[in-house]
Formats: sequence, C-alpha cells, structure tokens
Amino acid sequence: MRSTFLAALLLAALTAVSGSRAAERTAFKVCADPYNLPMSNKKEEGYENKIARLFADDLGLPIEYTWFPQRIGFIRKTLRNNLDTPDGSYACDVVMGVVTGFELADTTKPYYRSTWAFAYVKGRGLDDIRSQEDLAHIDEERLQKIKVGVFDKSPTARWVIEHGLMEHMVPYQAQTGAFEAYVGEMVEKDLPAGKIDIAFIWGPIAGYFAKKVKEETGTEIVVVPMHSESHMQFEYPISMAVRFGEKEWKRQIEELIDRHQEEINAILRDYGVPLLPIENIDLFLKEDDD
Repeated sequence: MRSTFLAALLLAALTAVSGSRAAERTAFKVCADPYNLPMSNKKEEGYENKIARLFADDLGLPIEYTWFPQRIGFIRKTLRNNLDTPDGSYACDVVMGVVTGFELADTTKPYYRSTWAFAYVKGRGLDDIRSQEDLAHIDEERLQKIKVGVFDKSPTARWVIEHGLMEHMVPYQAQTGAFEAYVGEMVEKDLPAGKIDIAFIWGPIAGYFAKKVKEETGTEIVVVPMHSESHMQFEYPISMAVRFGEKEWKRQIEELIDRHQEEINAILRDYGVPLLPIENIDLFLKEDDD
C-alpha cells in the first residue's frame, strides 16, 4: 500500500511538472534570418523552416518567428532578447542552425554535418575537375582564364591563396549592408552569367542553388564537396542552439532531433545539402556543467 501511495505521488508530481512546462510554452518560438535561403526566409521556404514546422507539429504548438539578419548582433537581438517584449519574456527560444560548439549559446548534438564546396557550370571547360586536388593542379593555360569567386574570411579563401589562385580571385562580402542580399546569388546568378567560373561557398548553399538553377533554366551546375586538410577545416557539424542554463529545453530539442532524424535527413537531401556522416559525435558536444 505504501509503495502504491508513493508511486501515485510521484506520478502526480511528474504530471504537474509536465503540465506546467506545457503551459509555459505556448508556441515554438524560432530565431531566424528572413533572407537566408536555403536555410530560412520569411516565406518559410528554407529547410530550417521545414524542420521547425516538423518539431512544432510534434509538440502541438504554433510557430512564431523573430526575424533578424544572421550577422553580428543576431543572438543578442533574438535568443537573448527579453527587453523588447511587454512581459520580459524572450523573443524566441531556439536557433535552428549553428556550428556545433558555437560560443554564444548552448548547442545541441549535431543533426547534420556538411562541408564547403566549389561549383562550376558543366560544359564550360572544367568538367574534369572533380576534386580540390584536381583544381590545385590545373594546367597554367586554363588557369589564366579562370575567375574564382570567394567570400572574405571564409575557410576557402585561405585555400585559394595557398594554391596560387589569388590573382584570379573575385572577392565577395559575406555580410553587406543590404539585408535582402543573399550569398547564394554567387551560384544562382553570377556563375551562370559567366561573371565567375568557379564559386567557393558553403555546400548546402551550393547544392540548393545548383538544383534551383537546373530546375528553372536547365543549366547544370556541378558541386564538388571539399574535404578538410591537415591545417584547414572545411567540414562542420551543425546543431540547434538554446540559451545557456535551459537544460530541460535543450533535452527536449535533442529528443525531437532523435525522433525525427530520418525526416530531417530527407528534408536536407531534398534541398541538395551535401551530407557527411556525423562521426565521433562526443567530440562536438559541450561538456555538461552539472
């Protein structure tokens, strides 16, 4: 009888805790960039939008977005922002995509891993370039005709410089003053137009816009994923992010990732994201501070 009574008390306590948490969270509140395809946009057309919808439906909650360009100040204006709400609550509760171990928030286990890539238009004299090694050893005659698009301060900028391509580099700014500008324009517009011959860019962006260009114009863009070298990292695991100290919320997000990993993978593949195995996952996870 005593054990039954204690079990009933425990069940009641757990139910009360669960109920209070459900009552506190009235929406799945996402911090996102309004002009950042293929990840997110205001029309909710990005793969992070699709994954957020998947999670919200699982929790039986509506989605609410706080939109802000994903650049300097993003976390302060979104995930950490409780100054612009009447009741002092936070503007949003989760960022759907950051590099695992991101310093300004607590990151979940990785839910995918991808890499930087380079892309070129098929049939324009580069079809035999199938790896970064091929590009590094391209013959001088062809090299002289090549214009290479590279984002400033990107991992690939160093690779381009170290492999003698600096003279052929067309620099791009990753962050401009125009909030509606998107980095995928390099692949979607400049590459087909011939403004550049090779685009170095984050693989998920390359894959998405290569697919979009093929569907809309018939022009085939070849995407070549890059692999990390001994002193250069191109491959990165991607996590979701919550505020530090919100361990229960982080646990819930990780449970959602586990429950829906196959669906997440299908969404990412549909967007043309180059997917790599998530290996040695413990190396990417932050040490619990319990």
